[in-house]
Amino acid sequence: MTETTYDEKIVISAEPKQPFEEKIVSQKTVVYETLVDTVVIKIAAENLKDQLFPKYGFLKTQPEEVSIVSIEKYYKPYIMVSGKYEVDYYRKRVCTIMVANDVSEVLIGIDKLKPKQVTDSFGDVYSEIELKGEEHVKKKAAASLVLDGIGRDASLKELPSAPSERNPEEVLAKSCTEKVPPELDLSVLRTRIFKRPTDVSWIANELFEVNERVMIYIPIFKVLFRKGKTGQEKTVEFDGLTGKLIRK
Repeated sequence: MTETTYDEKIVISAEPKQPFEEKIVSQKTVVYETLVDTVVIKIAAENLKDQLFPKYGFLKTQPEEVSIVSIEKYYKPYIMVSGKYEVDYYRKRVCTIMVANDVSEVLIGIDKLKPKQVTDSFGDVYSEIELKGEEHVKKKAAASLVLDGIGRDASLKELPSAPSERNPEEVLAKSCTEKVPPELDLSVLRTRIFKRPTDVSWIANELFEVNERVMIYIPIFKVLFRKGKTGQEKTVEFDGLTGKLIRK
């Protein structure tokens, strides 16, 4: 009889696998329609000319001394992102149990545990055994964030309701808008909720799930003024939805 041999070695993992799962939805882009005409912004800008370059005391700069150099539209970004982090894991635990001083061993199942003597802070001597095992722990964290274009916390009050453009990417491409890094929202969300425990023995299940990712762009008009005699320049901004002055 010929004996069959196998060259491939059987490898047995010393530790359980640590499964990690990510579920991340695609990011949606929303660009609000511009509801204010450029002519309206120009009129509002003309009315600001005498307020931008004050003179000494109560004197004001005359409107004819100030010119509007440019009116540009860009889109201010906001980010909405929601998600959760869950981890189901085991951690090592040692429990001590006091036993009578005359106990020589304790049987637990098929294990024989030998007591050891311990002296407490008062000098008293007693016997105890140690039970070594693992605790099963489940932790969850969730967050819904509103961020500005550089990842700082923002308020929902800064996001008005308005109709949106049908071709948002095309509209952004035609404007002087700097795009937000595509995974900024994920980076910020991870720092807030993805906190893997430090006392892990092994992980049974781990999940990072992002169920909402929306990039919202709000139209802003930026107006550049110049004072003729000095060449001094100033910029103001108007809301493209309401026409209100938002930064002076």
